[in-house]
Amino acid sequence: MSRLLEGKAAIVTGGAQGIGLAIARLLSAEGASVVVADLDGDGAAAAAATLDGPAIGMACNVTSEPDMEAVVARCTSEFGSLDVMVNNAGVTRDKTMRKMTLEDFRAVIDVHLLGTWLGTRFASYVMREQGSGAIVNISSLSGKQGNPGQTNYSAAKAGIVGLTKAAAKELGHLGVRVNAVQPGLIRTAMTEAMPKEAWDSKMAEIPMGRAGEPEEVAKVVLFLASDLASYLTGTVIEITGGRGM
Repeated sequence: MSRLLEGKAAIVTGGAQGIGLAIARLLSAEGASVVVADLDGDGAAAAAATLDGPAIGMACNVTSEPDMEAVVARCTSEFGSLDVMVNNAGVTRDKTMRKMTLEDFRAVIDVHLLGTWLGTRFASYVMREQGSGAIVNISSLSGKQGNPGQTNYSAAKAGIVGLTKAAAKELGHLGVRVNAVQPGLIRTAMTEAMPKEAWDSKMAEIPMGRAGEPEEVAKVVLFLASDLASYLTGTVIEITGGRGM
Protein backbone atom coordinates (compact mmCIF):
# COMPACT_ATOMS: atom_id res chain seq x y z
CA MET A 1 0.00 0.00 0.00
CA SER A 2 1.49 3.36 -0.98
CA ARG A 3 2.20 5.88 1.73
CA LEU A 4 0.18 9.10 1.84
CA LEU A 5 3.12 11.46 1.32
CA GLU A 6 5.39 9.33 -0.87
CA GLY A 7 7.85 11.56 -2.72
CA LYS A 8 6.72 14.74 -0.95
CA ALA A 9 8.85 17.24 1.00
CA ALA A 10 7.72 18.84 4.25
CA ILE A 11 8.86 21.45 6.77
CA VAL A 12 7.78 21.31 10.42
CA THR A 13 8.64 24.33 12.58
CA GLY A 14 9.06 23.73 16.29
CA GLY A 15 9.71 20.12 15.34
CA ALA A 16 12.35 19.20 17.92
CA GLN A 17 9.88 18.08 20.58
CA GLY A 18 6.27 17.63 21.63
CA ILE A 19 3.51 17.91 19.04
CA GLY A 20 5.95 19.13 16.36
CA LEU A 21 8.15 16.06 16.73
CA ALA A 22 5.12 13.75 16.59
CA ILE A 23 4.05 15.47 13.35
CA ALA A 24 7.54 15.22 11.83
CA ARG A 25 7.73 11.51 12.68
CA LEU A 26 4.36 10.69 11.14
CA LEU A 27 4.97 12.71 7.96
CA SER A 28 8.28 10.90 7.60
CA ALA A 29 6.69 7.50 8.22
CA GLU A 30 4.19 8.31 5.45
CA GLY A 31 6.96 8.92 2.92
CA ALA A 32 7.84 12.60 3.21
CA SER A 33 11.36 14.00 3.28
CA VAL A 34 11.29 16.34 6.27
CA VAL A 35 13.05 19.50 7.38
CA VAL A 36 12.82 19.82 11.15
CA ALA A 37 13.20 23.52 11.95
CA ASP A 38 13.55 24.66 15.55
CA LEU A 39 15.07 27.46 17.60
CA ASP A 40 17.11 24.66 19.20
CA GLY A 41 19.33 23.66 16.29
CA ASP A 42 20.93 20.74 18.14
CA GLY A 43 17.48 19.48 19.12
CA ALA A 44 16.33 19.78 15.51
CA ALA A 45 19.32 17.76 14.30
CA ALA A 46 18.73 15.10 16.97
CA ALA A 47 15.04 14.89 16.05
CA ALA A 48 15.82 14.62 12.34
CA ALA A 49 18.18 11.73 13.07
CA THR A 50 15.28 9.73 14.55
CA LEU A 51 13.04 9.97 11.47
CA ASP A 52 12.39 7.07 9.10
CA GLY A 53 13.45 8.70 5.85
CA PRO A 54 15.49 11.62 4.50
CA ALA A 55 15.52 14.44 7.04
CA ILE A 56 17.42 17.60 7.90
CA GLY A 57 17.52 19.50 11.18
CA MET A 58 17.95 23.28 11.02
CA ALA A 59 18.20 26.05 13.58
CA CYS A 60 15.48 28.57 12.83
CA ASN A 61 13.94 31.56 14.54
CA VAL A 62 10.47 31.72 12.99
CA THR A 63 10.24 35.46 13.65
CA SER A 64 13.24 36.06 11.35
CA GLU A 65 12.59 36.59 7.64
CA PRO A 66 16.09 35.41 6.63
CA ASP A 67 15.77 32.27 8.79
CA MET A 68 12.40 31.29 7.34
CA GLU A 69 13.52 32.03 3.80
CA ALA A 70 16.61 29.88 4.38
CA VAL A 71 14.58 26.91 5.67
CA VAL A 72 12.31 26.96 2.61
CA ALA A 73 15.32 27.35 0.29
CA ARG A 74 17.10 24.42 1.96
CA CYS A 75 14.06 22.20 1.61
CA THR A 76 13.67 22.93 -2.10
CA SER A 77 17.39 22.63 -2.86
CA GLU A 78 17.81 19.40 -0.88
CA PHE A 79 14.52 17.66 -1.70
CA GLY A 80 13.43 19.34 -4.95
CA SER A 81 10.10 20.74 -3.75
CA LEU A 82 8.08 21.94 -0.79
CA ASP A 83 4.73 20.17 -0.62
CA VAL A 84 3.75 20.45 3.04
CA MET A 85 4.39 23.35 5.44
CA VAL A 86 3.44 22.87 9.09
CA ASN A 87 3.63 26.08 11.13
CA ASN A 88 3.82 24.67 14.64
CA ALA A 89 6.47 26.67 16.55
CA GLY A 90 5.19 28.31 19.70
CA VAL A 91 6.00 29.67 23.15
CA THR A 92 3.99 30.66 26.20
CA ARG A 93 4.38 33.58 28.61
CA ASP A 94 1.33 33.07 30.80
CA LYS A 95 0.35 35.88 33.17
CA THR A 96 -2.76 37.85 33.96
CA MET A 97 -3.06 41.13 32.03
CA ARG A 98 -2.25 42.99 35.23
CA LYS A 99 1.13 41.25 35.46
CA MET A 100 1.91 40.64 31.77
CA THR A 101 4.61 42.87 30.30
CA LEU A 102 4.57 44.29 26.81
CA GLU A 103 7.57 42.06 26.10
CA ASP A 104 5.58 38.97 27.21
CA PHE A 105 2.72 39.93 24.91
CA ARG A 106 4.88 40.69 21.89
CA ALA A 107 7.03 37.56 22.26
CA VAL A 108 4.03 35.26 22.04
CA ILE A 109 2.33 37.20 19.24
CA ASP A 110 5.58 37.26 17.25
CA VAL A 111 6.42 33.56 17.52
CA HIS A 112 2.90 32.26 16.88
CA LEU A 113 1.33 34.81 14.57
CA LEU A 114 4.26 36.46 12.79
CA GLY A 115 6.03 33.09 12.59
CA THR A 116 2.99 31.46 11.02
CA TRP A 117 2.59 34.36 8.59
CA LEU A 118 6.25 34.16 7.50
CA GLY A 119 6.04 30.37 7.10
CA THR A 120 2.85 30.64 5.09
CA ARG A 121 4.25 33.45 2.97
CA PHE A 122 7.57 31.83 2.04
CA ALA A 123 6.01 28.39 1.52
CA SER A 124 3.39 29.92 -0.77
CA TYR A 125 6.08 31.40 -3.03
CA VAL A 126 7.25 27.88 -3.85
CA MET A 127 3.85 26.20 -3.86
CA ARG A 128 2.15 28.67 -6.18
CA GLU A 129 4.87 28.09 -8.78
CA GLN A 130 4.42 24.32 -8.41
CA GLY A 131 0.65 24.66 -8.62
CA SER A 132 0.24 22.51 -5.53
CA GLY A 133 0.92 22.36 -1.80
CA ALA A 134 -0.66 22.10 1.63
CA ILE A 135 -0.07 24.46 4.54
CA VAL A 136 -1.24 23.41 8.00
CA ASN A 137 -1.22 25.98 10.80
CA ILE A 138 -1.37 24.98 14.45
CA SER A 139 -3.88 27.11 16.32
CA SER A 140 -5.42 26.12 19.68
CA LEU A 141 -8.75 25.81 21.44
CA SER A 142 -7.50 28.85 23.38
CA GLY A 143 -7.96 30.82 20.17
CA LYS A 144 -11.66 29.89 20.10
CA GLN A 145 -12.72 30.29 23.71
CA GLY A 146 -9.87 32.19 25.42
CA ASN A 147 -8.00 31.26 28.58
CA PRO A 148 -7.45 33.48 31.61
CA GLY A 149 -3.76 34.30 31.93
CA GLN A 150 -3.31 33.86 28.19
CA THR A 151 -4.45 37.10 26.53
CA ASN A 152 -1.29 36.94 24.42
CA TYR A 153 -1.57 33.24 23.49
CA SER A 154 -5.34 33.30 22.91
CA ALA A 155 -5.02 36.39 20.70
CA ALA A 156 -2.21 34.82 18.68
CA LYS A 157 -4.04 31.52 18.20
CA ALA A 158 -7.25 33.31 17.18
CA GLY A 159 -5.18 35.37 14.73
CA ILE A 160 -3.86 32.18 13.15
CA VAL A 161 -7.44 31.21 12.26
CA GLY A 162 -8.03 34.53 10.47
CA LEU A 163 -4.67 34.30 8.74
CA THR A 164 -5.44 30.75 7.60
CA LYS A 165 -8.80 31.69 6.08
CA ALA A 166 -7.42 34.80 4.32
CA ALA A 167 -4.45 32.86 2.92
CA ALA A 168 -6.76 30.04 1.78
CA LYS A 169 -8.80 32.56 -0.23
CA GLU A 170 -5.66 34.09 -1.76
CA LEU A 171 -4.05 30.79 -2.72
CA GLY A 172 -6.92 28.42 -3.52
CA HIS A 173 -7.01 29.18 -7.24
CA LEU A 174 -3.27 28.44 -7.41
CA GLY A 175 -3.66 24.88 -6.14
CA VAL A 176 -2.45 25.65 -2.60
CA ARG A 177 -4.57 24.58 0.36
CA VAL A 178 -4.32 26.27 3.77
CA ASN A 179 -5.97 24.75 6.85
CA ALA A 180 -5.64 24.91 10.63
CA VAL A 181 -6.08 22.64 13.62
CA GLN A 182 -7.05 23.63 17.15
CA PRO A 183 -5.74 21.12 19.73
CA GLY A 184 -7.24 21.15 23.19
CA LEU A 185 -5.58 19.48 26.19
CA ILE A 186 -2.77 17.38 24.70
CA ARG A 187 -0.39 15.44 26.92
CA THR A 188 3.05 17.07 26.48
CA ALA A 189 5.86 18.07 28.83
CA MET A 190 4.44 21.61 28.84
CA THR A 191 0.87 20.64 29.79
CA GLU A 192 1.99 18.05 32.32
CA ALA A 193 3.88 20.82 34.15
CA MET A 194 0.55 22.60 34.79
CA PRO A 195 -0.70 22.81 38.42
CA LYS A 196 -2.90 19.80 39.24
CA GLU A 197 -5.98 21.94 39.81
CA ALA A 198 -5.62 23.54 36.36
CA TRP A 199 -5.19 20.12 34.73
CA ASP A 200 -8.18 18.70 36.60
CA SER A 201 -10.44 21.62 35.67
CA LYS A 202 -9.65 21.16 31.98
CA MET A 203 -10.15 17.39 32.20
CA ALA A 204 -13.60 17.95 33.69
CA GLU A 205 -14.62 19.77 30.47
CA ILE A 206 -13.68 16.89 28.12
CA PRO A 207 -16.59 14.61 27.13
CA MET A 208 -14.17 11.84 26.14
CA GLY A 209 -12.71 11.97 29.65
CA ARG A 210 -9.02 12.01 28.76
CA ALA A 211 -6.26 14.21 27.40
CA GLY A 212 -5.16 13.81 23.80
CA GLU A 213 -1.80 12.48 22.69
CA PRO A 214 0.61 14.33 20.34
CA GLU A 215 0.23 11.49 17.83
CA GLU A 216 -3.53 12.18 17.64
CA VAL A 217 -2.81 15.75 16.55
CA ALA A 218 -0.24 14.46 14.06
CA LYS A 219 -2.81 12.19 12.40
CA VAL A 220 -5.15 15.11 11.68
CA VAL A 221 -2.23 17.17 10.33
CA LEU A 222 -1.31 14.24 8.08
CA PHE A 223 -4.89 14.09 6.78
CA LEU A 224 -4.88 17.81 5.93
CA ALA A 225 -1.42 17.53 4.34
CA SER A 226 -2.43 14.60 2.13
CA ASP A 227 -4.64 14.17 -0.91
CA LEU A 228 -7.33 12.74 1.39
CA ALA A 229 -8.15 16.40 2.09
CA SER A 230 -7.91 17.50 -1.54
CA TYR A 231 -11.11 19.60 -1.41
CA LEU A 232 -10.53 21.12 2.03
CA THR A 233 -9.15 24.63 2.43
CA GLY A 234 -9.76 27.36 4.98
CA THR A 235 -11.04 24.83 7.50
CA VAL A 236 -10.33 24.67 11.23
CA ILE A 237 -10.47 21.23 12.84
CA GLU A 238 -10.79 21.01 16.62
CA ILE A 239 -8.84 18.13 18.23
CA THR A 240 -10.28 18.37 21.72
CA GLY A 241 -12.09 15.19 22.71
CA GLY A 242 -15.27 17.26 22.49
CA ARG A 243 -14.13 20.03 24.83
CA GLY A 244 -15.26 23.50 23.75
CA MET A 245 -18.24 22.35 21.67
